[in-house]
Amino acid sequence: MNENLKSGFVTLVGRPNVGKSTLMNRLIGQKIAITSKKPQTTRNRIQTVYTDEAKGQIVFLDTPGIHRAKNKLGEYMVNVAERTLREVDVILWLVEPGNFIGAGERHILEQLAKVSTPVILIINKTDTVKKEEILGFIDTYRKVYDFAEIVPLSALRGQNTEILPDLIFKYLPYGPMFYDEDTITDQPERQIVAEIIREKSLHALEEEIPHGIAVTIEQMKERAKSQIVDIDATIICERDSHKGIIIGKGGGMLKKIGSNARFEIERFLDRKVNLKLWVKVKKDWRDSDFLIKNFGYREDGEY
Repeated sequence: MNENLKSGFVTLVGRPNVGKSTLMNRLIGQKIAITSKKPQTTRNRIQTVYTDEAKGQIVFLDTPGIHRAKNKLGEYMVNVAERTLREVDVILWLVEPGNFIGAGERHILEQLAKVSTPVILIINKTDTVKKEEILGFIDTYRKVYDFAEIVPLSALRGQNTEILPDLIFKYLPYGPMFYDEDTITDQPERQIVAEIIREKSLHALEEEIPHGIAVTIEQMKERAKSQIVDIDATIICERDSHKGIIIGKGGGMLKKIGSNARFEIERFLDRKVNLKLWVKVKKDWRDSDFLIKNFGYREDGEY
């Protein structure tokens, strides 16, 4: 056994839509977490694994964005994110570049003040600002918290992201790897497939609908003697009017979501996919404890 190996858990926190999933996908080199410009894209804790045979293993937890909850689903998401802060070895806090620290950021600072975990501040999206402004942004944040490290980068463009793993290893404990070297995620395939369908729905639909969407996989099985996977999935929405929009004129919107999702699911599974989508209405499911659990959102992060 290599006694120089380090292994540990790292969580990415930040307000919704700050680039957490994009950064995690960039570091892992494969798309595991879904991304969208709409808030509340990530609802469960998504676990991915970065392995360096000489140095060890970093297990990333991409949590839902920390925000003030408006319903039971929101409360669930915030509870998962805030509990994770106490369970990990390193916290990566992502912020957008700026000299103003808003209410959302201050709320996260309050949560960070309750833990003793090392925090690496990531100033993301630096490709959207002038280089000479970045020192000022670093200074603004350095005054409000004692960060272990401050790293300006662009997750989307891959600028300065390559230095992160080494910085993280600095703060991890010595110990053996948790997962096999070829493991990239512990997410069940069904969960990733459901999330891909939800992502394609988020991209295609109107602003007001996506928050009220969940996706359940009714069946997913490979045909005997062929490389085709049959997947039946249901998109759950909260209103009859939303159902009409998701299906679209002559079923056009549902076909678009289906073909976009099928393309990405085939890439992920590396097999041909026969995808059938249905749409069901479950009124106010985001305020029902039973339905939230039924659609795969559990406090323990299991699906």
